Amino acid sequence: MKVIMGAVAAVIGLAVLAFIGVVVLIVDDDASAAETTDGGGGLQGVPEEFRKWILKADADCKEPGMSPALLAAQLYQESGFSTDRKKAVSEVGAAGPAQFMPGTWATWGRDSDGNGEVSLWDIGDAVIAQGRMMCSLLKSAKTSGYPGGVQALALAGYNAGWGAVERFGGVPPIWFAREKGQKEGQTYHYVKVILAGMKRFEGPGLLTVSGSGSGPDALRKAATRMGTPYAYGGGGPAGPSTGFCDGTNGYLNGSCAASKTIGFDCSSLVQYGYWPKLKLPRTAQAQYGATSDHPVSRSDLKPGDLLFWAKGGSGFIYHVAIYAGDGNVLHAPRTGRTVSIAPLTSAMPQGDYVGATRP
Repeated sequence: MKVIMGAVAAVIGLAVLAFIGVVVLIVDDDASAAETTDGGGGLQGVPEEFRKWILKADADCKEPGMSPALLAAQLYQESGFSTDRKKAVSEVGAAGPAQFMPGTWATWGRDSDGNGEVSLWDIGDAVIAQGRMMCSLLKSAKTSGYPGGVQALALAGYNAGWGAVERFGGVPPIWFAREKGQKEGQTYHYVKVILAGMKRFEGPGLLTVSGSGSGPDALRKAATRMGTPYAYGGGGPAGPSTGFCDGTNGYLNGSCAASKTIGFDCSSLVQYGYWPKLKLPRTAQAQYGATSDHPVSRSDLKPGDLLFWAKGGSGFIYHVAIYAGDGNVLHAPRTGRTVSIAPLTSAMPQGDYVGATRP
């Protein structure tokens, strides 16, 4: 029986080199975040359009080594969850979000999303094929008796082929890729990075949100990004992106973390949640200006309402969060944290609370 972690795991100072060549800084989560779940298998921090397929691929496999976080971390390493036909293609011809070679795709590809086409570019087809192949590799790893752990062995088989695992009786050594004219340690590091990166995607599932309408819908969408790192100036309607530093914001331990981190800041998370049904402006100050004609008292807050903070309780708005119900908010708090749930009373200094609005 699969055991899924029910709390957000902390990963401190881990740099991950994604397929698309962007260095992502993964930082520790907010330990005070409330745990809420939708029964989603402890998956967090993945794009909304990938989530249901990852969970289905996990449910379809009965091997104990399978987990949603394993599939998510592998997809992140393979393509960064990209479906861009210009970017998600490797120098050796692997393509799509799960990076299938044509010959391998011919074996594992199916019309899993039911759209009448078998395409390695379709998220559903690609993720289910990835899960099907990984499930088979996990089974082979379990019966092989090779050392290193079934997940490591299966990942090595996915990257280099199961024949390479059999040849070395385990994960191929660091020098293996040189034989094929590839970068030293490609498979070796592929396995290590994915296993370490799994922690980023483990944790509580989606926030349970009742009701319908623009507010609850925005909250549900934004909640799919729980666990995504904070990046000052990063993110927007299309999802997370690298940010920037402005001389004051975006720094961590003396260096500019925002420019190396794919994530959201507080206002881009709000913008992402409401887009495209409501096209809110980009900054917290502008979002307050666009919605302040619909104020909401603290006693009448509903899921999806926006909450604002300013220094001294007036003046420039520096933070916005989405009300998540039960006295909690969903927000991207600051550099060094991730998108998470926090009590309204402690999300930001209480004296800075300006008020709430209903977009």
